[in-house]
Amino acid sequence: MKRERPEADGETFATRSGLPLEPCYGPESVRSPPPPPGAFPFTRGIHPTMYRGKPWTMRQYAGFGTPAETNERFRYLLAQGQTGLSLALDLPTQLGLDSDDPEAEGEVGKVGVAIDSLDDMEAVFEGIPLGQVSTSMTINATASILLAMYEAAATRQGVPPERIAGTVQNDLLKEFGARGAWIFPIDPSMRLAVDVIEDCVGRLPRFNPISVASHYRDAGASPAEELAYTLAAGTTYVRACLDRGIPVDRFAPRLSFFFYTYTNFFEEVAKYRAGRRLWATLMRDRFGAKEPQSLAMRIACVCGGHSLTRAEPLGNVARTTLETLAVACAGVQSVFTAAHDEAFAIPTELSARTALRVQQIVAQETEVAKVADPLGGSYFVEALTDAMEDRGREILDELEARGGMVECLRSGLVQQRIARGAYEQQRAIESGAQPLVGVNYPPGLPPAGARGEEPDGIATQRLSRTAAMEKAKALARLRRGRDAGRVELSLFRLADEARGTQNLMAPIREAVLAYATVGEIARTLRQVFGIYQPPTAF
Repeated sequence: MKRERPEADGETFATRSGLPLEPCYGPESVRSPPPPPGAFPFTRGIHPTMYRGKPWTMRQYAGFGTPAETNERFRYLLAQGQTGLSLALDLPTQLGLDSDDPEAEGEVGKVGVAIDSLDDMEAVFEGIPLGQVSTSMTINATASILLAMYEAAATRQGVPPERIAGTVQNDLLKEFGARGAWIFPIDPSMRLAVDVIEDCVGRLPRFNPISVASHYRDAGASPAEELAYTLAAGTTYVRACLDRGIPVDRFAPRLSFFFYTYTNFFEEVAKYRAGRRLWATLMRDRFGAKEPQSLAMRIACVCGGHSLTRAEPLGNVARTTLETLAVACAGVQSVFTAAHDEAFAIPTELSARTALRVQQIVAQETEVAKVADPLGGSYFVEALTDAMEDRGREILDELEARGGMVECLRSGLVQQRIARGAYEQQRAIESGAQPLVGVNYPPGLPPAGARGEEPDGIATQRLSRTAAMEKAKALARLRRGRDAGRVELSLFRLADEARGTQNLMAPIREAVLAYATVGEIARTLRQVFGIYQPPTAF
């Protein structure tokens, strides 16, 4: 049969990681069939029957404006069938600034909810039973403070520590490498991250103290680089915990990972399968982990992010649907599906509900949740998994030879490669080499700004114009009503212990319960630790 479009001389096909794609795959393409799901090295999933036992957790990322507004959105999403909460924090909270700080002007409540004190955390979760719902918090530099507030809010609901469930992101390395929401230098940041892990392992048995995150992908890394950088960061935290004297099988089952998923469907499936295989092997062979739970890589992901477009945004529904199907086939544990309008603003109720429905349709109206690893055995998927594992290990070995992830961040090597990748991706889109429907495809499509079109009738979420003013007034009331001496004493103790080597979670909890603010606690630590200065040249 004649092909419709013969390949041009020298034309090659490859994945977004540069892995070569053959025109057809067969038995000779696969090294060996992997063990069944639930068996080491967990290529096909961490549970034998996967979603038959428990569907993936559906968490829609939410948070904006004031705590009351976020509480309303949480209640709405739970009523729509969401099975877990994911709390978005605004940039001032992420950077350790109170809402009335001059540096917070213009950002209060914009990309997440503004949390200044324990009062705010209690308001966010008012009427939501924290003994029954798990909460993921996307927070890093101030993770220790927000976790202390969350625990206090749950305790005041009468929830005992052993029932408090959720995850705090707490991954500072990806902030230095890809995202930029840092506060303290690398070494004290690592100390705080391990403080959270050590404290949770000892006190909060159902709370995951870190979610090693792959923001490297949205910043410009390829899927293979995303996988390798994330696992390299994971091994860095493992070493730091071991250096602290925590036995590997005591903390490793509590580690989790967070990835970004794009529309390159088969490569995404292969990425997660290869990631589980790599992590299980690393934990067993490099760190001597013995327990199956220590070897099993638990994964959460976002479907959307940088893969969404402002041009023809309704097309983003198709993108997130494909991405959700990919991660369901890949066997991840928790999914957040971005809304189609997130290239413009925080989702509306309608767009957030639609994004949740995408997950529910994939879970309930297809067979993907009824069969573990439904693409397992595909010659293409197995060969691509092998190739992704090989490329990921190659990058991991190089980072290790250069001193590990921390040293590669100090030198700017990781940042340089991500920046180059972002540039090359943008050039490929602008040249049309990487098709992006509605942006550069079909060929000859005018630029979105030149079409004179409204964005498909998108009605974006309108943020409160009074949120910053309301938060400033609330802070003034808080400071008038609290015991100023108790606050001062708790901050003095925190500074004193920060100069030593002890775990800082106890003094942070003390400050939180005294109603010290995020800004006050972070400022106290900044005075001891200093502020991170990124590499000035690569």
